[in-house]
Amino acid sequence: MTQQLAGHAPAPVTVRMENHGNHMLKVAMQTGNDLLARVGSMVAYEGFVQYEPNPPAVRQIAKDWLTGEGAPLMKCSGDGLLYLADYGANVVVINLNGDGISVNATNLLAFDAHLTWGVERVKGLAKFAGQGLWNTKISGQGWVALTSRGKPIVVDCGGGEDETYVDPDALVAWSPNLKVKGKRSFRAQSLIGRGSGEAYQMAFSGQGIVVVQPSEDSTDRLRARG
Repeated sequence: MTQQLAGHAPAPVTVRMENHGNHMLKVAMQTGNDLLARVGSMVAYEGFVQYEPNPPAVRQIAKDWLTGEGAPLMKCSGDGLLYLADYGANVVVINLNGDGISVNATNLLAFDAHLTWGVERVKGLAKFAGQGLWNTKISGQGWVALTSRGKPIVVDCGGGEDETYVDPDALVAWSPNLKVKGKRSFRAQSLIGRGSGEAYQMAFSGQGIVVVQPSEDSTDRLRARG
């Protein structure tokens, strides 16, 4: 039986964060290098790892998560290996090298606690999306893990005049230097989105990337919030 399960054993640790398969994140924990992770995402750990749900520093920064779209976070510290997952969603690992990324709160799984981060409302979308859209901007030198409902696609906006249009419910993350605006469309109603009302998209332009998941069902987001 051991030989039959050998293919699922953890690989040797090589970096701070990496995938174990498509749906699980492995984090090499070290004392003094804390992690912020989605509450309830821990599936296993080895060694000595402690958890502090919703620590004071997180409550202060995330006080603007008023719409329920935020991701409650826990601080993880200690030494060992930590495994995280989110209802079988795909996990995407990003190593920031002094740059930044804006992440939909419901797609945020974990990130190094020393990174600079904050919660922001995406400007220009309130009239299209009711209360607008909240995102988490993370920057600095360190690791970030995102989730996607299915294998995502990364779109390079190219820096030209053309805009990239995305269904807000399919949006995972984007480069924070991109220009963002909302666009209303009646003709695209049968092509984009599943809502019963008038269709709208988010338009991105400039130099950067947009990460899009293959699911635009809002029930995925509601489940992720729980």
